[in-house]
Amino acid sequence: MKISLSSGKSISASPSASVFDSLKKEDIFLTSSCGGKGTCGKCRIIIKSGSFNTRSKTKLSKDEIKKGYSLACQTFPEGDLLIEIPKESMLTVEGKIATGRSKDLQLLFRSAGAEIEPLTERVLIQLPPPSLNDNISDLERLKRELFSKGLGCLRVPFRFLTDLAKTVRKNNWEITLCTIHSEECNEITNIFPGNRKTPRYGIAIDIGTTTLVVYLIDLITGNLVDIASTYNSQIQFGDDVITRIVHATERGGLKDLNKTVIADINIFLSLFRKTRKINPDSIDQIVIAGNTTMTHLFLGLDPSAIREEPYIPTANNFPLGFAGELGIKTNPNTPIYVFPCVASYVGGDIVSGVLAAGLHKKKELSLFMDIGTNGEIVLGNSEWLVAAACSAGPCFEGSGIKHGMRATEGAIEGIRINRDTLDPEIKVIGNGIQPTGICGSGMIDAVAEMFLSEILNQKGKLQKDISSRVRQGENGLEFVVYSDKVKDIVLTEPDIENIIRAKAAIYAGFSILLKEVGYTFEDVHRVYIAGGFGKFLDIEKAIILGMLPDLPREKFEYMGNTSIAGAYLCSLSRRMRQEAEEIAKKMTYLELSVSRSFMDEYVSGLFIPHTNMSFFPNVRKLMKK
Repeated sequence: MKISLSSGKSISASPSASVFDSLKKEDIFLTSSCGGKGTCGKCRIIIKSGSFNTRSKTKLSKDEIKKGYSLACQTFPEGDLLIEIPKESMLTVEGKIATGRSKDLQLLFRSAGAEIEPLTERVLIQLPPPSLNDNISDLERLKRELFSKGLGCLRVPFRFLTDLAKTVRKNNWEITLCTIHSEECNEITNIFPGNRKTPRYGIAIDIGTTTLVVYLIDLITGNLVDIASTYNSQIQFGDDVITRIVHATERGGLKDLNKTVIADINIFLSLFRKTRKINPDSIDQIVIAGNTTMTHLFLGLDPSAIREEPYIPTANNFPLGFAGELGIKTNPNTPIYVFPCVASYVGGDIVSGVLAAGLHKKKELSLFMDIGTNGEIVLGNSEWLVAAACSAGPCFEGSGIKHGMRATEGAIEGIRINRDTLDPEIKVIGNGIQPTGICGSGMIDAVAEMFLSEILNQKGKLQKDISSRVRQGENGLEFVVYSDKVKDIVLTEPDIENIIRAKAAIYAGFSILLKEVGYTFEDVHRVYIAGGFGKFLDIEKAIILGMLPDLPREKFEYMGNTSIAGAYLCSLSRRMRQEAEEIAKKMTYLELSVSRSFMDEYVSGLFIPHTNMSFFPNVRKLMKK
């Protein structure tokens, strides 16, 4: 039994294995935010011919089923199959966009005043062979040579002693020593025979609650070699950190959550090795940035106390780890540096973000916001930093939205509704590409435009008699954003409710944080916006929606995914690593869950833009027009 792809490739299949699993065994990876449970509907395939059975069709419309669409994770072959994999279903590395991104990151690196000095170092050493006159041991010979090179403090883990004699003699006493500076000393991470100074690569990883982003970095030049990103497969155990903590602690699922994120990372490393011909021994280091819960789950640490008052994590600062200890499939001695966290709900991703934004160096009062599944906010300057967090939910990253997707090619990133015809004009990421879904910025545009066009009222309810594009769907009323012969892309009322709840939480977080430290929005000199979808965010529309404060537009600055950017900086600079650790020590955390005013602010934000229109004078003017 086999599965044939429209590209011409064929793979073996079994009736007991889903198409999803059969493809995965052949290193053909499909997008799946639910880990193959059939609940996200992202792993769509088109069955061209053959016999099969499908266990669930709940995430497919009747029209899609008629056109041959099926979910790969729910499709089991009963004979030979011929399938087509739509572009949006494929999980691939994104090398074609790495060049432009690399220039942006190197510009950020230079503006930080850093020099390329990676966390790890490779030193080529020619040891003098032993003799009767120079008869010290191999280890002492190595230490003596390193001391002469200024590497006096050296820790040698026991695991390197077993093969040391063989390694130093294999290439006439020439070796390449890999080290990392840790706890005021140098520690050996690898010993290779001969000259292995190049190539050298670093892996930087942003473990988000909803998405995972991985960078492959050339540690010699600082170039970004490749990028990969997908949904975090832990979503199958819950959309937010609380549900995952519950699964880890009350349902005994900590190992499952740990293995899932490690498996996601290993898929990307496999793709890099395959597409870039990377030898695992050339990967020198891995840098991880994630929120406190994601960091705990990655390391396999018990996160139970994070959700229980007084909300204390197992650790905020983490000892150096190694790939072999954590199950990452590269050289087992590759060191793993994890960004320090601040508190239960402000993690290493925010420390990394503040590092990338340079907030800790600025004299003026600035506000940093990372819009993701959790909305984290940092207020401060070079003298002080205070942070808070609020749960925004995963909708802006595509999860939980019927046709939601990440901000990648094919995503509707911008929408404008014609005030006369009430038809939407869309902007899609990628040149001339047919839309396949809608990302966070497109959602914000759509809701703001529907509101201004009176298709949506201030409570977020669709008005059926205003536009023919408002129709009855499977989940109530829905607005047709785009339609063609292949598929309709819609926003449903439950989608819109998710978006409004998310924006209300974010605005409430801003408001309470400023009040707690005695400032107002007018005191803020700069607002830095981070988050994967923010690159395409229309500030004006976000203000109309009531997610951002109604401030002069020039005060806002988009920073992109600062978590991965900070991990990139840290990968290339020991000084940046030191700054990150200083940021974590300096930051004060405010727990919003104990604030009596937060829920009041949140409820006030469940209107478009807000119940108190005096906070949004420019939006009020637009409404009058």
